[in-house]
Amino acid sequence: MALRWLHKAEETLFSLLLVAMVLLVFVEVVLRFVFNTGISWSQEATLYLAGWFVLVGVSWGVKQGAHIGVDVVVKMLPMLWQRVATLLALAICMAYCVMLLVGSYEYLSLMKMIGIELEDIAIPKWYALTILPIAMVLLMLRFAVLGWKVIRGDASGFGFHDEGEDSMHLVQSDAPDGQDNGDAGRDSDQGTPR
Repeated sequence: MALRWLHKAEETLFSLLLVAMVLLVFVEVVLRFVFNTGISWSQEATLYLAGWFVLVGVSWGVKQGAHIGVDVVVKMLPMLWQRVATLLALAICMAYCVMLLVGSYEYLSLMKMIGIELEDIAIPKWYALTILPIAMVLLMLRFAVLGWKVIRGDASGFGFHDEGEDSMHLVQSDAPDGQDNGDAGRDSDQGTPR
């Protein structure tokens, strides 16, 4: 139940960040080119919104299997070894996340202690950077869930997005009825390229 709520909250935040970023850029463009004015803080706000969007999107991409990965060799292994390789990769990813989590916490602590504000927006810089540890915790949670699925046997890999397979589906769907992939680019009457 809690995990489902977290999924929904993450997707909502992801969507809100995208909408806010697009609207802010749209308003800024209209103000600059139509009214010859602008919002002084829009560029900095857009930059931080984009950073939040990317960092939240990383964990969302793991959940959706939307990341592109090179797993050709892993897919050639027997199923047991695919799962072992995935668990090893997840352990490395978790270690990396822990390092980034510790580093981001130390950096935020330093920013809070120094009291630096953003350049154009009058808020402490550490507020805008709180997404760093939040994103690492979300990512670690996604890796833990994936690891549990691999251990239970519900998954054997990361579930990377396979662009090659998608491309093959596109080629096959473009083939006229009654023709196989080898004839997809040839005229059916003469056997010559179109």
